[in-house]
Amino acid sequence: MIPSDSPQSLTPDPQSQSPPPVPQSPFWDFSDFFLFVLLGGTSLAVSLLVGLAFTRLALPLRLLLVQTLWYALAFGALKAILLLRYERPFWRSLGWRPISFSAAAGAILAGPILVVSISILQFALRSPEIEPPFSQMLGSRGTIVLFGILAVILGPIAEELAFRGFLMPLMIRSLGAAGGIVVTGILFGSSHGYEYQWSWQYMLLISLVGCAFGWTKYKTQSTLASALMHSAFNLTQFAAFLAQQRSL
Repeated sequence: MIPSDSPQSLTPDPQSQSPPPVPQSPFWDFSDFFLFVLLGGTSLAVSLLVGLAFTRLALPLRLLLVQTLWYALAFGALKAILLLRYERPFWRSLGWRPISFSAAAGAILAGPILVVSISILQFALRSPEIEPPFSQMLGSRGTIVLFGILAVILGPIAEELAFRGFLMPLMIRSLGAAGGIVVTGILFGSSHGYEYQWSWQYMLLISLVGCAFGWTKYKTQSTLASALMHSAFNLTQFAAFLAQQRSL
């Protein structure tokens, strides 16, 4: 009989040891998503109230102020969720990872190609003529520059962090890669519906654009790649609109 304190009795039985639990990916869940939506809505309300306080500013400047403040408050709330609940960093958790030069160049080049493709589909769907939502905000060179920064840099970064960085991993975990990319793209298109008078053609087109951004994020595993593609897409549209306005 082996004594209870002998070396053999202290040796763990490999078969009795269970494997360590596999970390959940992503580490957040839908309760965090709904909390972010709630805090994001509250942040929007606060931003609108601040905008109402600056009545002396021109409308384009007030809209830019509200949008920028909303981004700052909403993503400050998301950073707090990730830090306080999980002690995880903001950028890395949302997939903001370095990519190769070729991947970056491909993402940037895909932006204008996507604009052309969507324009062809827009014509094929007989989409109604709707003035771009930013057309009323370009009254001076100053507002053009400010809106350009918002539309080409801040907006794509914020939207990619929210949709492809935060929401899409949850959808992929629940629905698989294809389902997660498509559902996130549809939600992305729906979120822009108010800008285009809820036209189903434009919502469909923007949903397809969102799916393209999602595929880029999934393929590269980097939100930076989808943000570059998004920025190039917005820059191409913005430049085309400015060129059209000058030719009129």
